[in-house]
Amino acid sequence: MQNPLKKTLFALYVLVIVCMAAATVVEKYSGTDFVRSNVYGAWWFSLLWAVLTAAGIIYFLRHRCKSWSGIALHLSFVVILAGAFVTHVSSERGTVHLRQGAYISTCVMYDRHNQPHDVQMPFQMRLDRFDVQYHEGTDAAEDYVSQFTIIDHGKQYSGKVSMNRIFRYGAMRFYQSSYDNDMLGASVSFNSDPIGIPLTYTGYALLFLSLIYMLFDPHGAYRKLLRLSHLKKGLMMMVLLFALGSGAGSAQAHVLPKESADRFGRLMVLHNSRICPLQTLAVDFTKNLYGKASYDGYTPEQVLTGWMFYADDWMQEPMLRLKGAEMRDRLQLPEYVPVGQFFNSAMGGYTLGPYVQEYYGGNHDAFHSQVAAIDNKIQLIMELRNGSLLKLFPYTYKGNTTWYAPTDSLPKTMDREHLQFVRSIFFLLSDYALTSDYAQMDAVVGKMLKYQQKNGGASLPSDRRVAAERIYNRIPFATILFMLCLAMGVISFLYTIIRMCREDNGANAKGANGNDGLSVCSKRLHVSFFVVNYVVMLLSFCALTYCEYLRWTISGTLPMTNGYETMLFVAWLVQLLALVCGVRFRLLVALGFLMSGFFLLVSHIGQMDPQIKHTMPVLNSPLLSVHVSIIMMGFAMLSFTFINGLTALLLRLVSSTAQPKMIQLQQLSLVFLYPALAALGIGIFVGAIWANVSWGEYWGWDPKEVWALITFMIYAVALHTRSVPQLHRPTAFHVFMTLAFLTLVMTYFGVNYFLGGMHSYA
Repeated sequence: MQNPLKKTLFALYVLVIVCMAAATVVEKYSGTDFVRSNVYGAWWFSLLWAVLTAAGIIYFLRHRCKSWSGIALHLSFVVILAGAFVTHVSSERGTVHLRQGAYISTCVMYDRHNQPHDVQMPFQMRLDRFDVQYHEGTDAAEDYVSQFTIIDHGKQYSGKVSMNRIFRYGAMRFYQSSYDNDMLGASVSFNSDPIGIPLTYTGYALLFLSLIYMLFDPHGAYRKLLRLSHLKKGLMMMVLLFALGSGAGSAQAHVLPKESADRFGRLMVLHNSRICPLQTLAVDFTKNLYGKASYDGYTPEQVLTGWMFYADDWMQEPMLRLKGAEMRDRLQLPEYVPVGQFFNSAMGGYTLGPYVQEYYGGNHDAFHSQVAAIDNKIQLIMELRNGSLLKLFPYTYKGNTTWYAPTDSLPKTMDREHLQFVRSIFFLLSDYALTSDYAQMDAVVGKMLKYQQKNGGASLPSDRRVAAERIYNRIPFATILFMLCLAMGVISFLYTIIRMCREDNGANAKGANGNDGLSVCSKRLHVSFFVVNYVVMLLSFCALTYCEYLRWTISGTLPMTNGYETMLFVAWLVQLLALVCGVRFRLLVALGFLMSGFFLLVSHIGQMDPQIKHTMPVLNSPLLSVHVSIIMMGFAMLSFTFINGLTALLLRLVSSTAQPKMIQLQQLSLVFLYPALAALGIGIFVGAIWANVSWGEYWGWDPKEVWALITFMIYAVALHTRSVPQLHRPTAFHVFMTLAFLTLVMTYFGVNYFLGGMHSYA
């Protein structure tokens, strides 16, 4: 009976995973409403989970588990699923659209299939006021606030909702949803789930406690694992050298002296919806055009001011990078071309114009997409040349500060002196630049700085923040550290493989003649190598910590709100784990180099945006920091299991006596797998709590949520070796852990850059 039950349970488990994975792909092409109605909200999907739960309970009871942590852990999932089912069948959710001063008594309700229908509310609502709160001096929203009144049986109740701040009225919870363009109306969403949410949260609490207890249970599998003698000896390892190549032209363009350009870069500017040094705009501008922060030895400030004052010269500089091969092949162009290449009066002026029109006409093939990307870069240059990019002039009126470019429509309340200053200043700067009168130019820039300080008000960043940003712009932390870590990684990897093979041969030699196969000199070399690795890792960790501190200081929020920042953070966590655990498990120092180098490389060469921007209002929650931190900790530890797996499989290929080392690596992977799953499970459900607080839905079957759950479920299989005895074998275990890492890659990268969803901001 048990064997058929086990096969049934396994088949159901796999089927649930496959259905969820397939649903995320279908959602991309058929839309969210389709999969909500036909998959997640369908009767068969609920039935599938119910049958899986029932089969799991029966199997669990037959196994007669004696571990309290195991019992509580599996029970928590049953309670969570029960809460989810209650929410699915009994919760009510909807949206009410309010207009200022109008009494509203109807709302839109959504059924289990996400189909809307109008419903009469048991009370009336009136919007009293809606406000968008902005970061000082910018157009970046900091919060959305709706103030309303509920009229129920003649009694009035005041309510207020904003992002991450809900309003409760009876069993109903109200959330800020959206607003009208005229700022006189807002949509407020609500839900009512008095039974499902408490039941689900009970499951979450039980899950948290059981996951933590699993790690500390003195009779549990994890504590027994830590007592194994193999894990007290330590090992060593690592992977791949990376060389950077660069292509550049020989620049002969006119530029400002470095000192004058640097002084210009100290001005403040409204860029990316925040006030920052002009240096930051210069760095982003140069990277956008050239792909790097400098051009042929010129600083980004020199590049920016060169385009401002000597544009004719710079039009002939080969600094416009063409990333796509399709465009280069079709137009017979090199990787780097001058902007002037695309302006030819004999060919009708702007030669890319017809292709750009075709792109916006609907032709989005690779060639036309690349043309559109180049056109965007050229438009950026045009915005700089016409001055619209340079919002350098603050004006404060009635306590509100707005930053203007010299070509903007200036407010009528601005006095004549200020207006003249804004309109004429760049003509003056241009004259001084063309006559090389840099002393006068520096003096004018000094006047602009004083103007900003006098009129910028509270919108100006603090001196500490400005200093941090200038340091951050000057030092390419991610570039330096990924090259360092990967270089140390290849050395450590080669050394470790050689040493492991020598240890095997030495053990065989000892068994044959009774002598230790490894010399004293070799052991001393091993210790010295480890010390050098550890010191370099410590220095790398300090540098990365300083980088994180600078980004935190600049943004004012924890640096983990987008893909680039989370890559830096997970690299930081990997190095922290390597330093803490590396004294006992020497292998981990090398692993730390490899994985942190990989994450830093991904952040460096990927599609991730390294620019520092204001956080979206929905992300301004302390739960976000907790959620991301815990999830990234889990990802960092799972990355160790992946490298362990690769190392073990490579050892099996190069050594005929690798079995003992593979067993040690298997045990080391399990050391990280247990806390990784605990972190992943807790992180997922902290995110669910955050989602419930933010938009009233603790689980919305978003692709990121689904794939995080899939990752958790697949890695959890590796802890059930009693049920899956094949994983006792080191080779099978390491193959499984290597392949399981693909789900993590899909969760982090695949969802962000292929599937999309609510987590696309990440």
